[in-house]
Amino acid sequence: MGMVKAVLEHPEDLIPLTKMMMTAEQIKRQIPPEPHWGFAYSMLQKVSRSFALVIQQLDADLRNAVCIFYLVLRALDTVEDDTSIPVDIKVPILLEFHKHIYDRDWHFSCGTNAYKVLMDKFHFISIAFLELGKSYQEAIEDVTLRMGAGMAKFMFKEVETVDDYDEYCHYVAGLVGLGLSKLFHASKLENVVPDFLSNSMGLFLQKTNIIRDFLEDINEMPKSRMFWPWQIWNKYANKLEDLKYEENSVKAVQCLNDMVTNALVHAEDCLKYLSNLKTHSIFRFCAIPQIMAIGTLALCYGNEEVFRGVVKMRRGLTARISDQTRSMADVYGAFYDFSSLLETKIDEKDPNAILTRKRVDAIKKACVSTGLLNKRGLYVVRKRAMYSSVLIMVVVLLLAIFSAAPLMKW
Repeated sequence: MGMVKAVLEHPEDLIPLTKMMMTAEQIKRQIPPEPHWGFAYSMLQKVSRSFALVIQQLDADLRNAVCIFYLVLRALDTVEDDTSIPVDIKVPILLEFHKHIYDRDWHFSCGTNAYKVLMDKFHFISIAFLELGKSYQEAIEDVTLRMGAGMAKFMFKEVETVDDYDEYCHYVAGLVGLGLSKLFHASKLENVVPDFLSNSMGLFLQKTNIIRDFLEDINEMPKSRMFWPWQIWNKYANKLEDLKYEENSVKAVQCLNDMVTNALVHAEDCLKYLSNLKTHSIFRFCAIPQIMAIGTLALCYGNEEVFRGVVKMRRGLTARISDQTRSMADVYGAFYDFSSLLETKIDEKDPNAILTRKRVDAIKKACVSTGLLNKRGLYVVRKRAMYSSVLIMVVVLLLAIFSAAPLMKW
C-alpha cells in the first residue's frame, strides 16, 4: 500500500515507475545461460539492483566488463567491510586480491547474505573475468591492486583530516571512476579523460553514501567503521556516536551540513566529465547515479532523519530520473533543481552557511551558463501532470501486481 499511496501523491511518477518495474522484470528473464555469466548477472541484481538496471543499456562487450569490474570490487569491499575478519588475515587478502581474480579456484568465505554467496562462489567471477578482452582485464587488475593497497593502508590509519577523507574515498571510489574511464576507452567508445575528473565522479558518489549511511555504519556489529573525518565532526561533538542522540540534534545537523558542503565541491567536475562523453548509453550509465547523488545530498542537508534512519529518494522520482535522463540538458536541469532545493534549506545561522551558499551558487551558475536549461525534458521539481482517474487506477493496479513479485523488493 505504501507504493500505491506514493503514486497517488505523485501521479507524475506513475508511468516511469511502471516502466522501471517492467524493465526489471525483463532483465530477470535475460540472465545468460552460461553458469558463470548467469551467476554474475543474477548476483549483480542481488547486490545492486539499481546498478543492474543502468548497466543493461551498455553495449554487450562493455556491459560484461563493467559487470565483472563491479563484482570484483564488490567482493574486495566485502572483505574490507567484514569486521569479524582478523586484520592479520584481512590485509594479505586485500593486497593479493588482484592476483586472486586470475585464479579459477579461489574463494574466501566472509560477508553476509548475497555478499557471502558472492565470496563463496567467487570462482564464477574469475572464470568470467578470464573471458574478457586483455585491455579490460588489465584495467580491472590495475584498479583492484591499487584499491586493495589503499584499503590495507586504512586498516592501520584513521580518517582524521579532510585530506585523509579524500584519500580514503579515492581508494574506494575515485579509483572506480578511473577504472570505468579506462574500460570506456578500451571499448573504443570514449576518449581518454583527465584522471582528476574521473576521481571526482567517484568521490561525489562515495561521500554521498558515507553521509547517508551514518546510522547504519555507526550501529554496525560487531564493530563500526566510520569515515566521517575527525577534522569535521570534532567541531560539533566529543565522540562521533554522540551525533546520533536526539539531545545533540542541533550540533548533529550542523555537522551533517558541513559534510554535505564538503561533498558539493566535486559537483562541477562531475558536470565536466559528463559533458565530455560521446556515447549515449555510457552517458546515461554515468549520469543517472550522479543525479541521484546531488538529489540525495539535497534531501540529507539539514535533515535530522539522517541520524534516525535511512534518507533516500522516493522510488517514483528515482524511476523518473532513470527514464527521463537523456541529455546534458537534463543533467544540468536536475543539478540546478536539486541545488535550488538545497539552497532553500540553508539556515543563515549555520556555521557553514556562507560556504554552502557559495558552492550551491557555483553549481547553479555552471548549469545556467550552458544555456541548456530550457531544452531539458527532465524536471525533478515541477507541477504535477494531470492524469485521468481511469489511467491512475489502471497503473496503480499494475504497480500492485508488480510489487507482489519477488524481484520487485527494493
